[in-house]
Amino acid sequence: MPEKTYLQAISDGLREEMRRDQRVFVLGEDVGVYGGAFKVTLGFQEEFGPWRVIDMPLAETAILAGATGAALMGMRPVAEMQFADFVSCGWDHLVTVAAKQHFRAGTPIPIVVRLPSGGGFSGGPFHSQNPESSFAHIPGLKVVCPSTPADAKGLLLSAIEDPNPVLFCEHKHLYRRIKGDVPEERYTVPFGEARMHRHGEDVTVITWGAMVYTADEAAQRLAQEDDLSVEILDLRTIIPWDREAVLDSVRRCSKVLVLHEDTRTGGFGGEIAATIAEEAFEHLDGPVRRMAAPDSPVPFAPNLEKAFIPQVDDVVRALRELAAY
Repeated sequence: MPEKTYLQAISDGLREEMRRDQRVFVLGEDVGVYGGAFKVTLGFQEEFGPWRVIDMPLAETAILAGATGAALMGMRPVAEMQFADFVSCGWDHLVTVAAKQHFRAGTPIPIVVRLPSGGGFSGGPFHSQNPESSFAHIPGLKVVCPSTPADAKGLLLSAIEDPNPVLFCEHKHLYRRIKGDVPEERYTVPFGEARMHRHGEDVTVITWGAMVYTADEAAQRLAQEDDLSVEILDLRTIIPWDREAVLDSVRRCSKVLVLHEDTRTGGFGGEIAATIAEEAFEHLDGPVRRMAAPDSPVPFAPNLEKAFIPQVDDVVRALRELAAY
């Protein structure tokens, strides 16, 4: 299998689906001539033409409304938000219309909204947010957060096939930093099935997206310095999420840290922690621990952003405390 970056895997998967299914098209800001802000759709307009790779005005409301209308007419739009933060401009069309349409009228709304999300590059408060938890609360939406190139491609194909609106969160810090083997043939990764990133026995970390690699670095350090065996479960999708895999991991390890980059209050980690407390309480040998960003806008200054996003040292310290409980 060829080795590809996270970004290449997303680009290749999207290109393959556009070649396979004429209903699939791309719309967004600068996705055509410029090839996208992060070059995911570079060369797409030359191959597929301006009617399938549409440069839209700087209006996320128009992008999401157009995608909703096209989906109602049987198309399969893939809408790119230049940064995930800007999806809030189209909140009403996505949350009030697209998410409710099947419940109201029984019609499918096969929209994929690509959301370049996350911090780590000093993008400041308007280009660095992780909005997945905001949408996890909305019935009718699915939320995907891949962490590996192989999962990014397979989950994107599943998202395009899905008859529901899917928010596809692509962590920008992974785009060119993470590489992995990606099958050349067409394949899908099912929603709601977590991936065991690392087996362990003493404590488990439940996470997704870029935090998978933060947790992995912490686990490697603890294995060397403390002889501590850390298990890491990558949820891959948070709506739907793999409750059974989480509960199974907790039952085996008995101590758990829920880790995510989104802010703490209202973050999806709270839902996971509550479920563990309700359904696996008797298997716990310590409190369910959460680690997330503080309830603050994302800082611009590099030193402040580093203090905002959970770091390897923070995870190491939390896992040591849990292990010693």
